[in-house]
Amino acid sequence: MQQNGSSGSIGSDGGRERQALSFSPLPAATTRVRRFIQERQRTLPLPKVMVVFSAAGDADKPSDAMSSSDPTEEGDGVRKPPASPSPSLSPSPKHRAPSKPRRAALTTPEPQEFPEVISLNVGGTLFTTRLSTLRRYDDTMLAAMFSGRHYIPRDAEGRYFIDRDGAYFGDILNFLREGELPQRDRVRFVHREAQYYAIGPLLDRLEETQPLTGEKVRQAFLDLLPYYRDNLERIVEIAKLRAMQKKARFAKLKVCVYKEEMPITPYERPLFNSLRFERADGDAKLFEHHCDVDVSFGPWEAVADVYDLLHCIVSDLAQRGIAAEQQCIGVCDKHLINHYYCKRPIYEFKITWW
Repeated sequence: MQQNGSSGSIGSDGGRERQALSFSPLPAATTRVRRFIQERQRTLPLPKVMVVFSAAGDADKPSDAMSSSDPTEEGDGVRKPPASPSPSLSPSPKHRAPSKPRRAALTTPEPQEFPEVISLNVGGTLFTTRLSTLRRYDDTMLAAMFSGRHYIPRDAEGRYFIDRDGAYFGDILNFLREGELPQRDRVRFVHREAQYYAIGPLLDRLEETQPLTGEKVRQAFLDLLPYYRDNLERIVEIAKLRAMQKKARFAKLKVCVYKEEMPITPYERPLFNSLRFERADGDAKLFEHHCDVDVSFGPWEAVADVYDLLHCIVSDLAQRGIAAEQQCIGVCDKHLINHYYCKRPIYEFKITWW
């Protein structure tokens, strides 16, 4: 019984001892654990990542998030300044936004001022005129040039320079001064200069005078011949090729110029010079014919006749610097059908090259 009692007491004492060891840790063990944790924190510091959110006005104020979180520093009671961020996390100077944005200065160039008397150098020819004369009409090129909004170069003497032929600029100034028109032999050239300077009133006045008015009438006649320009180029090309092949000073070629499309007989020509014959549609191919010439002009319906067209050809070649002479050398004697013959006039053109 005693053994049982003693064993039971021992069991109870042993249970109490184990209970004390399980639920009541020793103070020395707790101290060792704390010391171990502190030593680990000193040897292996945790990485710190600081993210700062601040307004524009608070950029210079220290943030709480910048303060150190090291327990040892808090324990010492001394607050150290925040560490500077890593160079890899700091923005580069060129990407850093300025604290105060600057406003770009918008400066408008002041208009250039001109004297009342203007000295001009137009392609080497000197002129002197008033500023008001150049600004006579607002919508012209001269008024825009001397409005002060554009830069105008000057020569070595300080004169305003215009890179244009000055041979007819005097006629431009005379019109701006008094409305005077140039002489007839200068109208075409002054008209070209007026187009360049965009002087509308002068263009209107010149187009109402000769020879520009006559040119409009002539062009209305040539519009009836849509092939006129192409045939003119063909005359020049053929004449140039023949002169080069023969190494000659001039070249000759045959040109057919006819106004009437319908061929007429020698018996009817004296009495019915402009007679038109009626024919069936099936006979059209019987009258199709191309004369044995280099170039053909015709037919057309207008009051202007063959000699008018010949004058146009010679004058247009002369405008290109080509000297041309023409003369009639006969008619085309091609027999078509029955008593019908071609009878279109053939002209010989002589093109002189030098």
